[in-house]
Amino acid sequence: MNEKLKQLYQSVILQHNNHPVGYGKREGSAYTLDAYNPLCGDRFQLFFSLEDGRITGLGFHGYGCAISKAATSVLVKHLEGQPVQRALEMCRAFEAVVQPDAPAPSATEEDFEAFAAAREFPGRLKCATLSWEEISRFLEAQGVGG
Repeated sequence: MNEKLKQLYQSVILQHNNHPVGYGKREGSAYTLDAYNPLCGDRFQLFFSLEDGRITGLGFHGYGCAISKAATSVLVKHLEGQPVQRALEMCRAFEAVVQPDAPAPSATEEDFEAFAAAREFPGRLKCATLSWEEISRFLEAQGVGG
């Protein structure tokens, strides 16, 4: 892992773990998803609504390792207010960044690029993608934005 990526990884993970975006239970959300990893025990609930084809009121609550919490915080930061189709594109982009066989990230959000370092820790890939995969599955199953 090059030094720039290592520093970016550490700063993004620490920032989002210590000061997560959208952390807290959300009353009145239309949807609550349970993102759970039985292998390590990470569990987050994602709260949101869909209004006029956009994700609104997005937040999360739960517990997990620093990587899963930071990745979920980044999800909230980037998907809140997005049209569903754009949110799905961002989910795919994030998931592609952390995949071991994917090319090095280019022209992605800096927050996403930081998680490319997770490639070097295959056991942590699920931690990074847990919430992203859950919301992506939900949106695709609803047939929205597709």
